[in-house]
Amino acid sequence: MTVHGTVTTGFEEVRKEFAAFLARERQAPGAQLVVRRGSEQVVDLWSDGVAGESLMGVFSSTKGAAYLVTALLVQDGVIDLDRTVASYWPSFAAEGKGSITVRELLSHRAGLIGLDAGFTAQEIADDRTIAARLAGQRPFWQPGRFFGYHGLVIGALVGEVVLRATGQTLQQLYRERIRDPYDLDMWLGLPESEEPRFLSTLPMLPTPEQAADVTAAEHSPYSLGGIAFNEHAPGNSQPHEFPNSRPARAAGQASAGGIGSARGLAGMYAAAVFGVNGRKPFLERDTVAEFARIHSQGTDLVSGRQQTFGLGFHTFTTRFQSIGAGAFGHTGAAGSLALADPRQGFAYAYTRRRYAFPGGAAPENERLLWSVVRALA
Repeated sequence: MTVHGTVTTGFEEVRKEFAAFLARERQAPGAQLVVRRGSEQVVDLWSDGVAGESLMGVFSSTKGAAYLVTALLVQDGVIDLDRTVASYWPSFAAEGKGSITVRELLSHRAGLIGLDAGFTAQEIADDRTIAARLAGQRPFWQPGRFFGYHGLVIGALVGEVVLRATGQTLQQLYRERIRDPYDLDMWLGLPESEEPRFLSTLPMLPTPEQAADVTAAEHSPYSLGGIAFNEHAPGNSQPHEFPNSRPARAAGQASAGGIGSARGLAGMYAAAVFGVNGRKPFLERDTVAEFARIHSQGTDLVSGRQQTFGLGFHTFTTRFQSIGAGAFGHTGAAGSLALADPRQGFAYAYTRRRYAFPGGAAPENERLLWSVVRALA
């Protein structure tokens, strides 16, 4: 399989590792890899099956955009992390949720992972509908005491706070304050004019394992994990199908509906921390440190796995040993990973068109990250 693109002198090992991964794959994943050293793009690679400018569904890597908007508003003093969510959004106080703070919500501690009855396919693509329905939902655990990944709904919940605090949607603010000023190829709401670059990759695909249904589900559809991923809803579709819907791509659902490229994701994190295109970073160091600081650590009630979260973002020091303390970002179900490592001075983004098995950051990210860190050193 051919590797396309360029690397700056000193980053040849990254290209070799990317090529070695592709050679091991049974089926082409259609992958992109971009690294920025500070503001400078030093790695821009892609495999057969996609192009460097191709757009793909990035699933939960979308959440990084939502949290960066929130961080900006906290930095501006528009949102106070320690105020209650209900002080911005009064109807949220129903069913014992009145004391939940914005900080607890962002830390995945609200217990509001989904609906008892589930969402329809149309509802789960619409952040305003998700928020309206969750306002009346009883939490699935005592808020603040435990944490669990709010995988499909956290963008809608945070987005409703953003809307109530500013009068603008999270998607509008992302476009006006981050995407447009920094010319980023990462979209919350893909316009019709950009559709050909998504359609050129063909639809997002399942892994061979998914297609063959080799493994049983890890949990019941009515478990916390099943509810969090809407598996108990009648007619629930397979996760890899989500970005294949034009209405979902157009809506830009802030938990998992983003469409972008590795260039766009790496540029987004570089713009936040290092600045790009001659513009200064949009987040101050103290804001970055607060959002990257670990707020939830231990057993995630939804996944049953050991996890660490900052304010929304994944923190990676216990997951990827190559990553510096204070690194932050997010994974996506199809295998994507995007992050900034302020201490080691780089932003990284990896995307793929074929779902990684069993979902989440694809395993090749570990070796790719090590090759980046060695090149930087």
